[in-house]
Amino acid sequence: MESKRQQKFAGVIQKDLAEIFQREGMRYLPNTLVTITKVRVTPDLALARVFLSFFNNQNTSLSLNTIKSHSNEIRYKLGSRIKDQVRVIPQLEFFVDDTNEYVERMDKIFDKISKEPRQPDPEE
Repeated sequence: MESKRQQKFAGVIQKDLAEIFQREGMRYLPNTLVTITKVRVTPDLALARVFLSFFNNQNTSLSLNTIKSHSNEIRYKLGSRIKDQVRVIPQLEFFVDDTNEYVERMDKIFDKISKEPRQPDPEE
């Protein structure tokens, strides 16, 4: 369970990272929209786990590795934005948020189930 402090700090990081990716994301991943879906912060605020979603992209693992290779640069830019609000700029860990893929997969399964003919209930 995250504390209010962790949630507030995660929100600040998410907002500022979103602006960084919006302005400079094309430099890292051309023709790809990067969305920060959620940020989780450790209780000591030293580590931020950032979950990313990629749109208009076929190879998410390659995109994630590209972002990870630029993580020090991204952390520096984040630090220049939030340096007056925190004592320590957190280390950044990036992960792919596959929630959208999971939802699409479940929708297909439910569509398939709804198209199958229903068997009558034996109690009717």
